[in-house]
Formats: sequence, structure tokens, C-alpha cells
Amino acid sequence: MKLPFALAVVTATWLAAPALAQTMPPPAISVTGEANVSVAPDQAQIDGGVTSDAKTAREASDANNAAMGKVLLALKGAGIEEKDYQTSRLSLQPQFATPSKAAERAPGIVSFRASNRVTVKIRDVTKVANIIDVLVGAGANDIGGINFTVTQASKHLDEAREKAISDARRKAEIYAKAAGVTLGEPISISEEGAPVPVFRGKVASPMAAGAPVAQGEETLSVTVSVSWAIKPKE
Repeated sequence: MKLPFALAVVTATWLAAPALAQTMPPPAISVTGEANVSVAPDQAQIDGGVTSDAKTAREASDANNAAMGKVLLALKGAGIEEKDYQTSRLSLQPQFATPSKAAERAPGIVSFRASNRVTVKIRDVTKVANIIDVLVGAGANDIGGINFTVTQASKHLDEAREKAISDARRKAEIYAKAAGVTLGEPISISEEGAPVPVFRGKVASPMAAGAPVAQGEETLSVTVSVSWAIKPKE
């Protein structure tokens, strides 16, 4: 009775061996390829603000609204479309007596400060310095930083992807030659992480009218992982 059972176990093991062999991954070389593409930004964004002080909240608010109205009209006069500028971060804050003044008057609110900011999108980076002058000339007394961006980043990233694959093949061929094998077709290709700019040109804030503006270049980086099939060298 024991012999048929033992024979069945051996037969099952023998039948499983080919299936196990089929699941083994083929010989391969796995490497990563990297590529960077430097691109000049073609769009900029400026953040500017207007701050107004007055004895009452209404006076501060009215003065600030009037000042911001002049800034918006100046932007429109400079050829900036309404869709490319937007006000934000409107605030009205009481100003309290400082310790040095507290001895002269009762502590409390001495004035009010109203502020409003506008974000401007500039589609022609050559006009950045001119728009800063427009903002300051119209009454903006707080110019923030400038962010430069590349609007067609995906097009340039495709170029970086092609270069990354070429870099991966170059590395794989080096390993194949050193190991005495021949490089075959790619088995798998994957992009590591989300391709993002590794540098973005930026001018620190605050800024003044007439300040030099250098847009620099934005570097787009791509990394790919590639597995290449290998076979004995002929």
C-alpha cells in the first residue's frame, strides 16, 4: 500500500519541476538611466502688494481699495489681460501702541493697516522688469519674488526620456561586455518617481523698481530603470 503512494509523490514532484523552471526570470541586466534637459523659462509670475495705514478701519480699507484700483488699472494699461492677474490675501489688522509709546498714551489700538496683494502672470519674460516698474509706479509698495516656469515642460521631458533610455543602454552594454554576454531586447522599462524640475529660476523678495532680473534656466530631470535580456556571446 505504501509503494503506490510514494510513486505518486515522486511523479507529482517530477511534473512540477518543468512548471517551476518556467517561472524563473530570464537572465537580465538591470540599470538606471538619467538625463537632464536645460530649458529657458517662457513664463513668469510676480506677486505685488499694497499696504495702507489710517486711524480708522474704514479709512485704511478705503485707501487700500483706491490704491489697489490704481495698480489694476496700470496693469491693464500695460497690456496684461484681466485673466492674468488676480487679487488675494486681503487683510485689515489693528495696530497697537508700542511699549515706548505706552507711557505717553493708554495702551490700545492706535491705527489700522489694510493690505491687498495681486498675482500677475507674465507670458513674455522679457517684460518682467517693465511690469515691476508698472506695479511700483502705480503704488505697489511690496513687490514679492518672481517665479519663472516652463509652460511646455512635457515636450522637453520627452526629450529627456529618450536621452535617459540611451544612457541606460550605454551602461547595460558596458556590463554586458564585462560579463562576456550579449545584450538583448529590453524586458521592462519604468520611470522612477515623477519627473520634476530640479531648479527653478527665482528672484528673491522683496524687490524694488529697476532691480535686475535674470531668468536663468530650468533643468528638467528624468530617471528610468531598464532591464535588458542577455544571452551567451556568440
